[in-house]
Amino acid sequence: MALHENLRFYVGKDAYHLVDEGPQGQTLTITRKTNEIIVNNGAKRPQQYDTMLKVYGLFGIVSLLNSEYIILITGIKRVATLLSHPVYQATDFKVFAIEPMPFEWTVDKVLAAGHPNEKYLLSLVKSHLYSGPFYFSYGYDLTRSLQAQSKSGNNGPAWKLADDRFFWNKYLQSRMIETASRQDVSKFILPVIFGFFEIKQADANGRDFLFGVISRRSRYRAGTRYFSRGIDLDGHVANFNETEMLTLMDKPSHGSAVGGNRAPIKGEIRGSYIQTRGSVPIFWAEINNLRYKPDLKIMDLDATHEATKKHFDEQVEIYGDQFLVSLVNQKGYERPVKEGYEKAVQTLGNPRVHYTYFDYHHECKGMRFDRVSILIDKLESDLIRQGYFFHDTSSSQTPQKTQTSVVRTNCMDCLDRTGVVQAALAKWALTQQLQAVGIFSSKETVDDHPRLQHIFRNLWADNADGVSVAYSGTGALKTDYTRTGKRSKQGALQDGINSAVRYIKNNFLDGPRQDAYDVVTGRWQPRKGRDAAFGDARPFFARFVPYVLLLSIVALFFGISSPRFTSQNFYPLKTFFAFWIVVTVISTAYIAAHGVDYVAYPRLNPLTDIITYDGKGYESGRKGRASFAALARLPATMHRKMESLAEVELGKKRVD
Repeated sequence: MALHENLRFYVGKDAYHLVDEGPQGQTLTITRKTNEIIVNNGAKRPQQYDTMLKVYGLFGIVSLLNSEYIILITGIKRVATLLSHPVYQATDFKVFAIEPMPFEWTVDKVLAAGHPNEKYLLSLVKSHLYSGPFYFSYGYDLTRSLQAQSKSGNNGPAWKLADDRFFWNKYLQSRMIETASRQDVSKFILPVIFGFFEIKQADANGRDFLFGVISRRSRYRAGTRYFSRGIDLDGHVANFNETEMLTLMDKPSHGSAVGGNRAPIKGEIRGSYIQTRGSVPIFWAEINNLRYKPDLKIMDLDATHEATKKHFDEQVEIYGDQFLVSLVNQKGYERPVKEGYEKAVQTLGNPRVHYTYFDYHHECKGMRFDRVSILIDKLESDLIRQGYFFHDTSSSQTPQKTQTSVVRTNCMDCLDRTGVVQAALAKWALTQQLQAVGIFSSKETVDDHPRLQHIFRNLWADNADGVSVAYSGTGALKTDYTRTGKRSKQGALQDGINSAVRYIKNNFLDGPRQDAYDVVTGRWQPRKGRDAAFGDARPFFARFVPYVLLLSIVALFFGISSPRFTSQNFYPLKTFFAFWIVVTVISTAYIAAHGVDYVAYPRLNPLTDIITYDGKGYESGRKGRASFAALARLPATMHRKMESLAEVELGKKRVD
C-alpha cells in the first residue's frame, strides 16, 4: 500500500504526530512549544493524544500572524488511473494551529475566537482550499508531462523531480523541504497541482484507448482576472497554464473487439501533445472602477525588455521554439495590448520566437467559430514540424518521437477565445496521432467518429471551464461551440449570464480571492507592520454613501408602493420624490466618480502603485478615481518615483 493510505494524525497538547503505520513506517513529530520538526523511523503512536484522524497527505504548513498552521488532506476522491497509478482530487481538509493558543486548535475555533487579522487570513486559506480543484497521485508525477518525465526520469523523491512551476503547494512545503536537508522527510512531502484533470476511455475502428487532458496552473504570478495581468520582473506571466493532451493505448492483441470484455489499458503506447497559454508578457493592467470595461493601462517600463526576454528564454529552454498565436483584437479597446505585444516581440529579436496574429472576432463573426480552421491551415507546416510525443514502450526504452516546439496562445484573458483555438489545435494533433498508430486512415479525422468526437468536445469544454473558473470565477464563454460544434442562442444567453456574474465577482468578490492566492503561494508573507493593510482605509464619508443610496432607493420604492403618501397631512408627494431623487442622483454620481474606492481590491498586496502609475505608456482613461485626482498634478520627480515603485509592485519577486 502507498504511504499516504497508512497515514494517521494524532492531535496532542504538546505535539502533533503524523504517523505512517505501514510496514516501513516513520513518525513525523511537530512539537508545539518549540515548533521543531523531528522524524523517527517506525510507526510510533503517542501514548497520550486528544484526537486521531485518518489523513491522505500533508498539504503544507502556512505561517500567519499569530501562529503556523498545519494543513492536512482529510478527504479524497479517486478520479482516474493513469499508467497503473490512481489519481485523486482532494475534497476535504483540516487546519491546526501549531503554537499553543488559549482556544481550541481547529481553524473553525480560531475563526470564532476573534483575532480579526488572523481570522481574515485563516478564512482566505480555508476558502482557497475548497476552491481547487487540487489533484495528486502517490505514484505518478502530475506536475510533469510525459515528455518531461522521459527526459529527466523518475528516480528520486517526488518533490525534487516535480516541475517547480506547477508544484502548487511548494511554498507551503517550504519548512518540510528545509527539514529534508537534515532529516529524511521526503515521503511526507506531497506535490499537488491546481488545474484540470480528466481521462476518458474512448474507441475508434475497434481499438480502445484512453484520452485525457491535464492543465497545470503555474504558481507564479497566480491570481484573479483583473488583479493579475501581464508579467513580473522574473518573466512570469499571469494565468500561465500548460495543457497536455494524453492518448494511451496497447497493442491490438491486448484488447477484444469493442463492446467485449476488455483488459485494463496498460498504456504501452503513449502519446502526448502540449500547448501553453499565458497573459500578454508586457507590463499592463486593467483598473476596476465599477464600469463594465475597466480602464486599460500599459506601463512602458525600462524593465519590459528584460522581463519579456526572461519569459521567452525560459519557454524556449523548456519547450523549444515558441509559436505565438495572438487573438487580441486589433481595433478598439484591446488594440494597445496587441501593439504592445508585437513591439515587445519585435524588440526581442529572438529567431526561435515566431509571432502569428489571428483576427478572431473578424474571421469568426456571425458565430462562425469553425473558421478557426483558417488559423490551423496557416500553421499546418509548423505543426507538422512541431510533432508530438510518442513512445511505444513495448519496443523501445526511449521515445520514438518528441515534440520540438509549442504553440503559446493568448487573448486578453487567455480564457474564452484561447479555449476555442486550443481545442481546434488539439483536434488536429489527435487526428495526426491516431493516423500515425494506424487507428485512422490517412483520410479520417476525429469528426468522422461521433462517439470520439463527443468525448473530445466535452473534455475540452470541461477543461476550458476549469481554467476559466480559477481565473475569472465563472465557466468559459463559447463552450457551447466547443461541446457541440455549433453556436446556439442558448449558449449565447449563458455567455451573457456568465459575463454578468464575472462583473459582480471581479468587482466585489475577487479581492479576498487574490489575497488567498498571495498567502498560499507566498507572494505575501507576514511581517511586523502589516496589520494596517487589513483594514478599510477609506474615509467615513466614502463608506457612508452606499447606505445613503440604499436608503434613497428604499424610500422611493416605499413612496411608490404606499398609498399613505398621498395623504394631505403628509409632505406633498412631489416634494418627497424630488428630495429622494436628488439624493439618489448625488450619491450615485459620487460612487461613480470614486468607483475605485468601491471595488473589492486585494488587501495584502494593494495595487495602489499600479492604479496611481502615471509614467510612460498608455491609459484609456482615469474614470472612477476622483480620490486620486491630485496625483495628476504631482511634479515630474514624484512621477518617476511612482514609476519605480510600480516596477517593484508589478514585479513581485517569486518565493521558492
